[in-house]
Formats: sequence, C-alpha cells, structure tokens
Amino acid sequence: MDAKDEPWTGPTVGELGELVVLDRVTSRLPQGSPLVGPGDDCAVVAAPDGRFVVTTDMMVHGPDFRWAWSSPSDVGWKAAATNLSDVAAMGAVPSGLVVAIAAPQDTPVAVLEGIADGFRLAVDALAPGCGVVGGDLSTSSAFTVAVTAFGDLQDRAPVLRSGARVGDVLAVSGELGRAARGLARLFRSGVDAHGEPSRAAVVASGLDEDPDVGRQRRPLPPIADGPLAAAAGATAMLDLSDGLAIDAGRLARSSRVTLEISAALDDVALHGGEDHGLLATFPADAVLPGGFRRIGVVLERGAADLVRDGVGVPTTGWDPYADWDGVAG
Repeated sequence: MDAKDEPWTGPTVGELGELVVLDRVTSRLPQGSPLVGPGDDCAVVAAPDGRFVVTTDMMVHGPDFRWAWSSPSDVGWKAAATNLSDVAAMGAVPSGLVVAIAAPQDTPVAVLEGIADGFRLAVDALAPGCGVVGGDLSTSSAFTVAVTAFGDLQDRAPVLRSGARVGDVLAVSGELGRAARGLARLFRSGVDAHGEPSRAAVVASGLDEDPDVGRQRRPLPPIADGPLAAAAGATAMLDLSDGLAIDAGRLARSSRVTLEISAALDDVALHGGEDHGLLATFPADAVLPGGFRRIGVVLERGAADLVRDGVGVPTTGWDPYADWDGVAG
C-alpha cells in the first residue's frame, strides 16, 4: 500500500545508522547488469563502443517536491524518470543510475525504502535492464535526492541540441501540459488556509484520483523513443523538462535557427514543465519513429527563437529560482 503518511513511522535513519539503512534500501533497488555493482568504491558499467553519456539531476524538498503532495515512492519514480529522460534525449539507452540521498536524522527508514521502491518501479516500467549501481547516504536539513545516470550510445553518434537544420521537421514525443495542470490543481486545492501544502487538503479535494496530478507525481517520459529517434536520423533533440517553449528556445539557440510551431498548441502545452517528453528535429523526408508527431518546422534564424503564426512566442517555463504562480487550470 502506497499510503502517504504510513512511511512516516518506525525507526529513523539516525537511530539505525548508515550501514543498516543501506542494507535495507539497496535490497529494494533495481540491480541491472553492471560488471561490478554496489559494494565497492565504484561501480563498473560496460561502455561497449568506448563512449557513454552521463547526466545528473537533483530533487530538493520544497522547490522540487512536497511530502504533503507526493509519497516516497512517487519521489523515487520521478527522480528516476527525469534522469532516464535526459539519457534518452541524447539517443542513448539507459545503462545505470547512481543515487545519493541526504535526509534529516529523524527521517523514518521506511521513507527511504519507499523511494527505493519508486526507483524500481520506474526503471521496470521505463527502462528495463537499467539498474541502480551505487550511491551514497548523508544527512541534511533539506531532504535531497541526487541522481547520476549513464547511457549506452550503441555505436550511434549522440544527438545534440545543435544539429537542427533549416527545413527539418520539428516533432515531439510524449505528453504536453498534463504535469503542469496537475501542479496547478495542487497549488489551488492541495493547500491549507495559509496556502501551505496540505495532505488533508489533497485527500479532501480528491486529488489523489486526478490523472493530471498523477502525471505530476509520476511522469511517463517516452524513453524508448530516444534511441529510435537517433536511429531514424534525428538531427537535434532534448528532454522537455522545463516546458516546450523554454526548451525549444534552448534548441533554437544551440542550432542557430528559429522554430515555427503549430498554432494548435495552447499556453499550457507551451509553458508547463515536467512532462519530460522529447523534442527533436528530423530531415523533411524522415519517417517519424515511435510516438513522435509533427508540431512545426525549422526556419532560418530570425529575431525570435520560437514563432507561431509569424509572431514570437516567449520562451518561458519552469524556473526553480522563480516563484511558481501557475500556468494551468
């Protein structure tokens, strides 16, 4: 049972100590097939063609998640998914994760076990064969999960943000706007009278059953479509972590082009973040692979990074250093 409050009971990390906590957590993690796994100073992961991709991401309680809104398993799932998506955006197949957690001393061990369960569930669903090959535990006043992910390029060149060419098709795979709509509903109805995140308000509002809230807690990035895009000749690609508009702007600037997008995309699809879809460009004659669908075209560099119906679109989205005021209903 993935109850929100139940993990907050039982012995704490401070009471049991690092060695016992590590044993209880690592036994729940997906193992994958590293050459050397957890237990030594380093893991050893195969790099069959002599290269690998590597990325890292951090989730901190407050700006990135709230215990009142997410279970430990949700947090583990999201931490895994966000890193797996970055690997896929390079056209690589995820091959290993390294996880570091800093938790307050009074954190029940069951919380860390729940996070480990979330990692296992996410990896099984999104990147079978990948595993958690190592990590670290520490203490901090702010609960923090830091993940480093590795990927196998499988003898293909990495797909960079800088390769888009004039005339290429602009395409996206994955959902747009659902996580932002879920977050807006949590900020609107999952708070107490003082505007603070509240588990009781979530329950009273029925938000646990809201499918968009579910996507905010557990995104479903199309991991398999990253390597498929690389094989299909994608010229540029990136993970849509902060929102389509802001991330499309990054791709446009890296490639020194302007991206023209479909008028059918609404503001939530454009500016809401955390869906972790994939944005890619393909040659005009390419057959779009997997779940990719056309949403625009690559133009010569103009005054704006992103245009719709000839008008510049603000390249704004999620910013962890800005106050979140919502973009969705």
